[in-house]
Amino acid sequence: MGNRRWWGLGVLILPVLLVSMDVSVLFLAMPQLTKDLDPSPTQSLWILDSYSFVIAGLLITMGSLGDRVGRRRLLIGGATVFGAGSLLAAFAATPAMLIAARALMGFGGATLLPSSLAIISTMFDDTVERGRAIGVWTSAFAGGTAVGPIVGGVLLHHFWWGSVFLINVPVVAVLWLAVRLLPADARADDEEAPFDLLGVILSVGGILGVVYAVKHLALTGVDPVPVVVGAVGIALLAAFATHCSRSAHPLVDLRLLRTPSFAVAIVVTLAAMMSLAATTYLVNEYLQSITGRDPLGAALLGLPMAATVCAFSLGSARIVARIGVRRAFIGALLVCALGMVVLQWTGVHDGLWAFLLGSAVAGVGYGTAFSLVSVVAVGSVPPERAGEATGISETSFELGQALGLALLGSLAAVVFAHRYAQTSPAFRGTLREALDSAGGSSAVSDAAKSAYMSGVHVALGTAAAILLVMAAVTAMVLPRDPGTAPSEGPISR
Repeated sequence: MGNRRWWGLGVLILPVLLVSMDVSVLFLAMPQLTKDLDPSPTQSLWILDSYSFVIAGLLITMGSLGDRVGRRRLLIGGATVFGAGSLLAAFAATPAMLIAARALMGFGGATLLPSSLAIISTMFDDTVERGRAIGVWTSAFAGGTAVGPIVGGVLLHHFWWGSVFLINVPVVAVLWLAVRLLPADARADDEEAPFDLLGVILSVGGILGVVYAVKHLALTGVDPVPVVVGAVGIALLAAFATHCSRSAHPLVDLRLLRTPSFAVAIVVTLAAMMSLAATTYLVNEYLQSITGRDPLGAALLGLPMAATVCAFSLGSARIVARIGVRRAFIGALLVCALGMVVLQWTGVHDGLWAFLLGSAVAGVGYGTAFSLVSVVAVGSVPPERAGEATGISETSFELGQALGLALLGSLAAVVFAHRYAQTSPAFRGTLREALDSAGGSSAVSDAAKSAYMSGVHVALGTAAAILLVMAAVTAMVLPRDPGTAPSEGPISR
């Protein structure tokens, strides 16, 4: 049975790779895709965002649904939907068709993360083994995000843009064949209780409204539509919290958040994902537009960070065994902040060493922190409730990514615009547009690049400050006993 558990873990890595690779691979395909389908700017935004919008909105729902109908059943059903969406996306003939296909992929992807991570809690009873398994799961997610651009670069070099979606289909086929290696489903004790449909409507509407508002306000500035949508989203989330606290059978048991380790893990996830998403986005632009590398070359330079994330995700169980969850959390956040500080030495004509060193150092912190978040989320609840906790945890990942791109990315854009306006007051646009309009003038190009790097430094400095604040909060909230956090006891209804 021991070997079967680890073979089953190998099966669970497949859906994780699907979801994580798809997040990063589309950025490379957008130029070819735009040339073939000619989407409008709004359609291009929805092609990129419809996938993450749907995932963010449905993760909590799918985590709770898996507890009721069975995680393995939900996993294979979601993988099938994901594969069908991938086929439609690969052969989409219009932007609208591609947007719909991406939304369908998001629906399937929302089932894969919570169900796969929740199954681990059923397969591994031993705390140490579970931590090691979750470390493997986390490193697979990080590795997929890093490998995605490389795989995409190779595919796009030989095939059309649809190949980056078509690659998902054989992975789904392998998952179908290997699903019997997974354990039988653990069901909730009240599985016959009515499903919380009102909770689903309130949570999905609230999360989608907030994410939509954050993303669009970052792109268009203060505009009535996203402001109203965001206000409605916040109101729906408040109603969702009230409903869950009063309902006999809520979609999410809010008592989970009363556990200090679980609550800290969720907030740490938001802060860490904000900084990671912003860093990934900003340094990718730095590598391609500032240093002049192609997408594949930029992806290869991201391998040191991916390597440290993977290595320390796998080694997080040993770190916790030595120093405890509290110190590991604090140390991980401090190391992430240190990486952001080192990245301040990147420049227009030099500083590649700072990028390689800073990103690798930050990867140490991210790999440790994200693995600990998953361990705490799963370990704070009984196995039959793991889907709920996982849904909340994974939703915080998605929201953190959205907030990082919107808030920190927008901060970098504002600083860039302000600094570049001193050279070209009439210009309003992006770095790429500024470089295109330079007309071969090295002075103008250097001014645009320098202004962009100023924005990067301010955004990453802000990220470092947020991480330091979270380290202080973690130090104050989590118990001092190194072994207390993961053993606070699972919460039962």
